[in-house]
Amino acid sequence: MSNVAGFCSDEFASVRAAFTEQVESGTELGASVCVTVDGEPVVDLWGGHADPERTRPWTEDTLVNTFSITKTMVALSALLLVDRGELDVHQKVSHYWPEFAANGKADIEVRHVLSHTSGVSSWEAPIVLSDIYDTEAAENRLATQAPWWEPGTASAYHALNYGHLIGGVIRRITGRSLGSFFTEELARPLGADFHIGTAPADFARIADLVPPELPEFDQSLLPRDSIMFKTLFQPLLDFAECGTPAWRQAELGGMGGHGNARSIARLQSLISTGGELDGRKFLSDKTIELIFEQQSDSVDLALMVPLRFGIGYGLPQAQTAPHVPDGRVCWWAGIGGSMVVNDLDHRVTFAYAMNRMEPGLIGSPRADAYLKATFDAVRGRA
Repeated sequence: MSNVAGFCSDEFASVRAAFTEQVESGTELGASVCVTVDGEPVVDLWGGHADPERTRPWTEDTLVNTFSITKTMVALSALLLVDRGELDVHQKVSHYWPEFAANGKADIEVRHVLSHTSGVSSWEAPIVLSDIYDTEAAENRLATQAPWWEPGTASAYHALNYGHLIGGVIRRITGRSLGSFFTEELARPLGADFHIGTAPADFARIADLVPPELPEFDQSLLPRDSIMFKTLFQPLLDFAECGTPAWRQAELGGMGGHGNARSIARLQSLISTGGELDGRKFLSDKTIELIFEQQSDSVDLALMVPLRFGIGYGLPQAQTAPHVPDGRVCWWAGIGGSMVVNDLDHRVTFAYAMNRMEPGLIGSPRADAYLKATFDAVRGRA
């Protein structure tokens, strides 16, 4: 009996084959893959186990920490406010959040924050991971800082603070926290089981993470004043901490969202379908086009790999993400391997979430296998 459940249309049988191979070989511990066309699932598969001891099967409603896939939900929240005329991505952040102007940040625009080019890619030391769980206090700390490079000139991935920066803007426009706004305006209306701030009632459904085996790294080799060090080590992400109640409940829009492939694809298909789902128009074509206004195309100052950023999403970059197709496509990945890709040319969204993490910041061989199978099918390649 197969350890893979769900459904898959005949056209995407190669996706099922790739997923089944990875699950049944044990390469995947537990995972889910979903593909939508015109907002409707054509692949919705899950399988494996939610724990390393293999005592809990990965079920239809298993959740997992999706890390930076959460950033795409934050971007979607911001675009919703753009569409309503409450947010202008070319306006200064300080227009909405006056305190943010401190220490030379008066001219940073909302688009700079959404594209990781703001100059404010993490917190000034000293700071520890638990300090950022109080999102409002952590937002206020960011407002007092000076930028670390000239805003708009380069990207340095806002690994941990992306949700705090955009959440700070959303809080001041709506009076609501990021997690509340996302739940009330997107997740709940669309029936999507994705959470930025996960309630204790849902903890039993959360899969245990298996952290990646990382090579030994001597932090002392990095200059403490380098953008890379300050971004990735102030504070340092601790995978053991990611299973704690405090982490799960914190509204961490940069990397704390919990969901599965189905809920990711459901929400992100708002982009691939041109902003409309279930007969309700959430986003206009004009708003969606903002995503494709390229903001940077260079070696990222924090991750040290070539990245292209539009507004809120990554744009295709063959060198870093070779299986993300070209065209009107936007995407992002979570550390360990989770992935979402929106293909607007074909009205397709691909999503993948798993609990056995791979080394590397972007993608994994498993994600690549499912991506290749999906987009070969979409583009009619054998």
